Amino acid sequence: MSIDSVSDIWETLVSAQPDPPGALVLVTAVIALLVIGFRPLWRIARNAITIAHEGGHALVALLTGRKLRGIRLEFDTSGLTLSAGRPTGPGMMFTLLAGYVAPSLIGLAGAWLLGGNRITMLLWLAVLLLLLMLINIRNVFGAVSVIVTGAIVLAVSWYASAQVQAAFAYAGVWFLLFGGIRPVFELQTLRSRGRMPESDADQLAGITHVPALFWVGLFLAVDVAALVIGGFMLAGQWLPEVGATP
Repeated sequence: MSIDSVSDIWETLVSAQPDPPGALVLVTAVIALLVIGFRPLWRIARNAITIAHEGGHALVALLTGRKLRGIRLEFDTSGLTLSAGRPTGPGMMFTLLAGYVAPSLIGLAGAWLLGGNRITMLLWLAVLLLLLMLINIRNVFGAVSVIVTGAIVLAVSWYASAQVQAAFAYAGVWFLLFGGIRPVFELQTLRSRGRMPESDADQLAGITHVPALFWVGLFLAVDVAALVIGGFMLAGQWLPEVGATP
């Protein structure tokens, strides 16, 4: 690859894309909500939330000095991240905290990038993070899920038009912001039926002696805050066009 080619790729990565049509921002939000609300679609799309959830556990485990043992993603959209270290203390606490807030916080970071029209950068960062996650996947279904997701994002970023890239990026970020909230309600529903005795919230309760319901509420508060802040960032791309005078 020539120096000029590398320079062109770098320029593509860091340059801002044109402002998307205001309607695109609104339409992609509606699409994301429909996917989350329609159970058959949610059943498939939820795998992306699980990838973000387990990726959050893995990243925080590494940042807090724990040794990452591996990540599993299952066909039923559940997942498991194994790390070695003290079973109690701040490192374990923050690792457990990270899962249910990771999709929403990733969506918030994506909204910030989209606010600066860094659409290509957002897509390529997503591919990079998926590649790093793939290294730690320990089952076939998990590897296939990450590879397929990464391939779709890469194909869109490399071959699609600017408008298609924008629609894909906005839909993905809206999906993370909205979709990060639904699993918290699913978590509490399963907990109330006694079907998730070892959930992240219950493990946090075990090591902190703070009731699990508090941690469920904290997950929800963080996710809703990310949605509100990220929503304002994304709506800022739409509202100026609505208020524009002819």
